[in-house]
Amino acid sequence: MNKMNRITIGMNPGPARHSTLRGYHFGMIGCLVLFFLPGILIFAQPGAPVAKSSAPDSGKWALVIHGGAGGPARGTMSAESEKEYLVKLEEALKRGSDILAAGGSSLDAVERVVRFMEDCPLFNAGKGAVLDEEGKAELDAAIMDGRTGMAGAVAGVSVIKNPVTAARCVMEKSNHVLLIGAGAEKFAKEHGLDLVDPSYFITPERLKAWEKWKSGTQTKPAAPADKPGNSGPDAEKHGTVGAVALDQQGNLAAATSTGGMTGKMVGRIGDSPIIGAGTYANNQTCAVSATGHGEYFIRNVVAYDLSSLMEYRGLSLEEAGKSIIMDKLVRQKANGGLIAVDREGNISMPFNTNAMFRGVAASDGRHEVAIY
Repeated sequence: MNKMNRITIGMNPGPARHSTLRGYHFGMIGCLVLFFLPGILIFAQPGAPVAKSSAPDSGKWALVIHGGAGGPARGTMSAESEKEYLVKLEEALKRGSDILAAGGSSLDAVERVVRFMEDCPLFNAGKGAVLDEEGKAELDAAIMDGRTGMAGAVAGVSVIKNPVTAARCVMEKSNHVLLIGAGAEKFAKEHGLDLVDPSYFITPERLKAWEKWKSGTQTKPAAPADKPGNSGPDAEKHGTVGAVALDQQGNLAAATSTGGMTGKMVGRIGDSPIIGAGTYANNQTCAVSATGHGEYFIRNVVAYDLSSLMEYRGLSLEEAGKSIIMDKLVRQKANGGLIAVDREGNISMPFNTNAMFRGVAASDGRHEVAIY
């Protein structure tokens, strides 16, 4: 009997061994699933980080700002006016660079810079924004966090004192990305943001420009210039404000704010509050804020296009920026420029107009403001 049993066992080894192996394999698979499941669930959550910082606590930081592309050619602006703009660009740059140098976040830095420029009547954002066809200021703004991929924007608002802060509030305190008009203003009021009378935004300079447009002596804003570099009317010379930053933790952020174009149709929205068109940030590539003829920047998804050229074609920040602004848009006779910073702190500021009001500050000691 023992011999037969031994023979039986020896004659049928397959099923027993296979059954044991199957059980072992299923056990291992189950362990792996249980091990990786929490991570899978975390990354499946809305708003989870899509890109970690590339150089945590590296000590490296960079900030780039702009006050709009366009304007008169070199030598046609008074020395006094040039100095006034350069002083305000310096002040804006300091507000953001102080935050970054102290180890603060790129998100805080870009919001602080844009808030300052919204409060400065020299620029076409917030107080001092250009007026639409009815003589009112309708404001747009956006902000994006390159670490998380989250973004917020408001458009067509006329009583929110600082639209960029409202945009950040949308990003952080709602399930949405873009709120417009009365809905955005209601949301801002509910969250305790500063509201003002619409007349707050109107300055004598902008009112005069609007009256000139209304009389027909200023070009309507709908058509582009004959060629890049010949920017539109003087009142449109400062089309947008924006900031992009890399902080010491390796995180990128971008913010943009604007009043649009003089005489624009009521309800017209440009590229500034459109994520991927006028504003974009991704820790894996770059942060971008654009300025120019918004319709072209929307059609060409300019900010995201720059990021994609880096990510999918391997172009450098400078190569990608110039390809879009100096080639693609020039072929379309579209005016504008952009500012960008990548994950390594490299900076690009291409523009195809007479001027672009801009500034740079970085941990390596670079510090400058310029117009032409």
